[in-house]
Amino acid sequence: MPSMVTNVAIDCANAYRLARFWSDVTGHPLDPEDEPGHDETEIMLPGGPALHFNEVPEPKSAKNRLHLCLRPDTSRDAEVERLLKLGASLVADRRKPDGWGWVVLADPEGNEFCILLAESERAALATSTAAS
Repeated sequence: MPSMVTNVAIDCANAYRLARFWSDVTGHPLDPEDEPGHDETEIMLPGGPALHFNEVPEPKSAKNRLHLCLRPDTSRDAEVERLLKLGASLVADRRKPDGWGWVVLADPEGNEFCILLAESERAALATSTAAS
């Protein structure tokens, strides 16, 4: 029998603070038992693994070897602006002149993640590419 992914663990300096940021990003609450000062916190994502935040003593020192890719409900560009206002920072802009591409952001502790095109944007671009 194969293994099932139950959570994605994110090492951090302040588990509660970083989980609050990701709660705002995903629109899903922290576990009701989590409080400031806890060294582990979790966000349950419907239909997927939980995001588990675990405090570690060492700081982040290099590029993530694993990262989250987010597909917004609105639009890629609107989501990038929203997340920058929440405290994310721009790492790399991979948007292309033809509308395709993604944006690499970092959370307040420097963990990189990507913002992809919304499904509606992908469909519109695919249709316009096929029509040309």
